Order: sequence, then structure tokens, then C-alpha cells
Amino acid sequence: MAFTIKENGKFKYYDEGEGDVLLLLHGLFGALSNWEYVIKAFNKDHRVIIPVMPIYDMPIRSASVEGLATFIEDFVKFKNLDNLTLLGNSLGGHVGLVYTLKNKEKVSRLVLTGSSGLFENSMGGSFPKRGSYDYIKERVGYTFYDPSTATHELVEEVFNITRSIPKCMNIVAIAKAAQRHNMAKDITQIKVPTLLIWGLNDTITPPMVAHEFNRLIPNSELRFIDKCGHAPMMEHPEKFNSILRQFIGTKVTA
Repeated sequence: MAFTIKENGKFKYYDEGEGDVLLLLHGLFGALSNWEYVIKAFNKDHRVIIPVMPIYDMPIRSASVEGLATFIEDFVKFKNLDNLTLLGNSLGGHVGLVYTLKNKEKVSRLVLTGSSGLFENSMGGSFPKRGSYDYIKERVGYTFYDPSTATHELVEEVFNITRSIPKCMNIVAIAKAAQRHNMAKDITQIKVPTLLIWGLNDTITPPMVAHEFNRLIPNSELRFIDKCGHAPMMEHPEKFNSILRQFIGTKVTA
């Protein structure tokens, strides 16, 4: 699927469709392609927006979850968005949590899938081994229950990122900052309806993490997808989209 990326000032983003805003936040190694099946399912009856977060090229001093949340604040102001359904995967979920707590009037619903913020068995801990394609392939495959979900294109994309020393420095800085930034005491203040969609076989943010999010966020519901790892929207898109549609209360379209 080809994505039309718009660029305005410091922002690069996907913005298609009409209706209520579905704002998607990708993870540490995420890309717009991670959301391909969500885009296809929802851009006919929603305005789907995906900002490209500056993970790899933001100043190292601001390379953190809070720095990325500030970037999202600036983006939402730039686009004059409101009444958001905010959906974040992995690091994107963590950023979404920080954004929601700081901008409660902007978010009407929150969806987390494989989110960091409580515990993460992060690839950033031992990563990256620059120049080792086999290592990158193995680590990307580790994201999924079925390693074959990690396509050649996806592995190539991550491998090319890790060939850059500055990008690697940012990756490590953000990964370590995310691991240190535990939100257990903060997320009890999130009052908006929250959906947790989790892979039952997620080895990066295991099911116990999902249960803890469910316990701590007052108005939350938890749905597991079996035989599924850290990126349910990629590995089981039909199940993921069906659960998401039930939550946001729109009819399934053919």
C-alpha cells in the first residue's frame, strides 16, 4: 500500500479520510506501514492521522518519552485537532499515555496495544549490533508470535536504520528513557474509556503488563488475541480491527 506523506514545516504525516479523528502513534522502530490494515479498515469513515515521530533525528538531549509527547502536543495544535481517539503501539502507547495525562480535554478515547510505560523487555537493552543483518532479522522476528510476519521489507527497513550511528544513539537514549519512566502512579488519573488490545504471546510487554494496565486505569477493558505477539494490528489485523470497531462504536463496513 502506497502512503501519501504530507510535509509542513517540521511535521511529516499521513492524513486521509473524514469523520472522527483516529490518531495513530507508532513504536520505536515503527513506520506508517505498521498501520496499513488499520488505515484500510478505517479511512472510509474516520479521519486517520499518523504523525511521523522524530525518533531518529530529534536532538539527543530531548530524546525521551516526554520529548516525543511534546512533539505530539505541537502536532495536534498545528493540525487543530480535537476529540481524539488516540491509538498507540509499544513506545507510541507510552507517548499516548503521557499526552493524554497532559491534555485530558483533547482525548475522548485511548487505545493501547503492546504499550510500554510499566514494563518492557526492550530490544533497546542489548541493541543495536550495527552491521549484523542476521541479528536484526532475529530481533525483528522476536516481535511476532510467527516470525515470518517480519517481512524482508520490514527487516531491511530496521537494518538500514541501525546502520546510522546518530540514529542508533537516539534509539538507545529513548529506549533507556522509556524503561526508566514508569507510569504506575500516574495512569490511575486517566478517566477516558481505554481499550487494551494485547497479544497473548507478547514477549516484549507480556500479558501480565496488560493485566496491570487494566488494574490501574479505571475505565479500561482488556482484550487478548491468541497466537499473537507485540504488534497485533500487523499480525492479526482482522481480529484487531474488529475489536477496535466494537470499542469506537461504528458499524463494520464491507
